[in-house]
Amino acid sequence: MMATTLNIALLLSAFSSSDYSVQREEQQEKPNILFIAVDDLKPILGCYGAPLIKTPNIDRLATLGTVFQNTYCQQAISGATRASVLTGLRPDKTQVYDLITKIRDINPNVVTLPGYFKDKGYVTTAIGKIFHPTNVIKEDGEYSWSIPHTEAEECLAEAYGYPALGYYQHPDTKLLVEKYGMEAKKKGLKDAEAARYILSHIKPSVECLDVPDNAYVDGAVTLKAKQQLQTLTKKGKPFFLAVGYHKPHLPFVAPKKYWDLYDRKSMPIAEFQAHAKGSPELAYHRCGELKKYTDIPEFCTFTDQSLHTGLALEKQKELIHGYYACISYLDAQVGELLDTLDSLGTLHNTIIVLWGDHGWHLGDHDLWNKHTNFENATKVPLIIAAPGMSSGNADTFAEFVDIYPTLCDLAGIGIPSDIDGKSLVPAMENKKSRIRNYAVSQYPRKFTKEEADRRGYTSTTIMGYSLRTEGYRYTVWAHDFTTRQSFNDGKIYAEELYDYQKDPLETINVVTDKEYLKIKEKLKDMMMDFFSKQMDK
Repeated sequence: MMATTLNIALLLSAFSSSDYSVQREEQQEKPNILFIAVDDLKPILGCYGAPLIKTPNIDRLATLGTVFQNTYCQQAISGATRASVLTGLRPDKTQVYDLITKIRDINPNVVTLPGYFKDKGYVTTAIGKIFHPTNVIKEDGEYSWSIPHTEAEECLAEAYGYPALGYYQHPDTKLLVEKYGMEAKKKGLKDAEAARYILSHIKPSVECLDVPDNAYVDGAVTLKAKQQLQTLTKKGKPFFLAVGYHKPHLPFVAPKKYWDLYDRKSMPIAEFQAHAKGSPELAYHRCGELKKYTDIPEFCTFTDQSLHTGLALEKQKELIHGYYACISYLDAQVGELLDTLDSLGTLHNTIIVLWGDHGWHLGDHDLWNKHTNFENATKVPLIIAAPGMSSGNADTFAEFVDIYPTLCDLAGIGIPSDIDGKSLVPAMENKKSRIRNYAVSQYPRKFTKEEADRRGYTSTTIMGYSLRTEGYRYTVWAHDFTTRQSFNDGKIYAEELYDYQKDPLETINVVTDKEYLKIKEKLKDMMMDFFSKQMDK
């Protein structure tokens, strides 16, 4: 493996980044694209300086490309952030803020990233989760993929034993699923009701079982992706292959060998597990995604009305252990893809991008899952390797809307003029280049009708916009506002300001502190400038 990696690195370094633009124009053969999307992956990887995590294959990819150290998602929820990546548009343009809204219902003529490559002569196809499935319509497949998209579940081999509920291979869990399924049938429940009945009784948050990688979805996706790479290579046409992995999304199920890489006692629990002093309540949530797992309530101190979870230390360590195990399981899949490209002789002419769709709270602020504007939910990994580009870390701020134009630029197919992102190629050529001086994320909330009435609001909607600079995060929660409208201070419901130089854990909201008045005003001016530029578009 080390010799192979060295040979690849030498091959890539033979092309100087300064000659890249010329090479791109002179290339007779367009580069392939391997587009690796990962669910719920936060940047705790070896190449991001995480000391405990074991990710040798992603780290290997990092030695071939650019690691963007300061990348932020547009919104920390799968549907919205994936819509932004795949259209190059911010959430206020797509108007996809949830897991329900269809991208094309709002934007009927939008050209997706794979669709654009398809129009430029690429063979495009996908395996696993790329778009969030509930945010697309059937016709989107025709617009985006020249070869039909393969759903992750289609990759699972029934010969091994189809996982219960699509996730679980443990015999005891399978028996319980069967038991509650029979009870649901006796009750005369329809499919959707029966599924809810089963899940209300048995849905463990973790599973550690001595099984091969392809017993679970991601390993099966990898096998299909390797076959597809072989098929696409034989076609002799440039291809855009998107491969979407589910882990480390809940439930944390992974083969035992990946759990065995870690000592549970050494799992690092969050240092700060409280709400930040002076922060507004709507900055938080009830961790509803985690609480749907049937083994969680016994470890919690929460009530239905509380925004506090109070998860027991024992369960925290188990969940973090599971999250780490799933990352290492994912890492092994990435290694399989790299090895396949190498064996096919196409690694030297393939642009590889790996991204995690948003971050994840692992107990910090007493939060689990995503769904906030805090650092742990919005900061994401982004690695791009391309022929002719040197490797290294890029410090520029980057956003997910930048992936679309960057891949177009790298492939030399022109960048659409109607997207919001910027090409990151200059930062790949010169790692010290600044493409952005800040990044903006957003997250919607809703008031209760009673709260809206109490405040005299006619609408229950509120949007939090969060601006991240090198040293600070400024967040404004605006009532009945998106950047499609004009802004005034009367829209402000709450503000937050965190000083990462003094307070990297976001423990104190200093927005009302007189010491930070000038900083707050400067950041607010930057936010207002951002708002106005969105309206100008």
